[in-house]
Amino acid sequence: MLLIVQANSLFAYQDTSLNKSISERNIKFIDYPDFPEAHSTWGSIGYNPANNNVYVGVTNHADKVGFYEYDPALNQIQLHGFLSDLGHLRPFQWQGKMHSKIVAGPNGEIYFSSDGGESRQEYLMNHPHGYAGGFLMKWNPATKQLTNLGMGMQYESIKDVEVDMQSGLVYGISYPQAHFLVYDPQKNLLHDAGRLGSAHVPRVLFTDWWGNCYYVDWRQRLVKYEKSTGKLVFAKQSLPAFPGTPGGKIVTGITAYAKDHDKKAIYLVTYGAKLVAFYPEETGIGKWEDLGGVYDMAKGEEWKPYVPNLNIGLNGKLYYVIGGHGNYVRKDKTVLIEFDPQQRKANILLDFPIGRLTEVTGSDIRDRDGNMYFAGRKRPDRSENGSVPFLIKFNPEKEVK
Repeated sequence: MLLIVQANSLFAYQDTSLNKSISERNIKFIDYPDFPEAHSTWGSIGYNPANNNVYVGVTNHADKVGFYEYDPALNQIQLHGFLSDLGHLRPFQWQGKMHSKIVAGPNGEIYFSSDGGESRQEYLMNHPHGYAGGFLMKWNPATKQLTNLGMGMQYESIKDVEVDMQSGLVYGISYPQAHFLVYDPQKNLLHDAGRLGSAHVPRVLFTDWWGNCYYVDWRQRLVKYEKSTGKLVFAKQSLPAFPGTPGGKIVTGITAYAKDHDKKAIYLVTYGAKLVAFYPEETGIGKWEDLGGVYDMAKGEEWKPYVPNLNIGLNGKLYYVIGGHGNYVRKDKTVLIEFDPQQRKANILLDFPIGRLTEVTGSDIRDRDGNMYFAGRKRPDRSENGSVPFLIKFNPEKEVK
């Protein structure tokens, strides 16, 4: 079913510290049709430059994952179906959610992966009969067909994926053992490059301009899969962190990224609330610049804000929402931030009560008209059981239709 999106009121609350030039006309919340029990989205959003459309994986956080496509030109959102049906999964191959980004491939296709995603995996991670394993999947927009490319590792989820737009190599990271995977679709070969972490699995991979892929190890050092050599290259130093940042934050690494193709910079946000400008090089690691914190916090609390999302506008400024998992910089409110990398200044544009917007995910999703997209959810009754997901469309330069 297609849903033609209508404008809706966001009940955004502004005060004297908010940017008056940004209002609810600049942002829109879009509901997902035909999935009344939908609970959340977890980073499972992406953009396909081949058709200018946005894709989202929506879950009931148990055993049902809907696959959606939003067409900005038609202002329509459509449910294509559920992974269990589209991917021809058997009952013992149940998937709790899609956690990975949805990333474009070199031939107009898109890739993503599946995840155990709920307590049957969490509590049975050391007892392999609890979860069969996660799958790599490819969607062909032209034929509207999903191809199941197979399981990554038995008993392991695939938390995130990336694609080299030149060679078509697909990269993945497994959970809970943090194996770095490289899959060649042309040869149907999967290479396990070994474990890169312990204790907790960082959720985000990203690629550079040459198709090399990056992750972090348990010390929050960048680890690069250098495709020209097929080897892993480790940074000598960890990414910047505030003094006193807990080890649990360090080990979780990067939460989101956004690419400035003009300046050849990849902006990163860490689990410890640091913004970093990374300047990759074709061989070796490259350099980075510490841009400071995502929000001006009291001394000793700089690392607390939670930002699992990041986008960059046509104006070169960064946009992100702070909040979720109990971490808020304003009591019971999420805040939409504009950050100027040149001035290193964060400015609150809008804030929302957590009953209206609780948490936001998504990295580097912008269409041809400069509209940016995030995957949001809300908790109207202030409980996790009441979580409701929706797509967020935002443009700081003009009214969003």
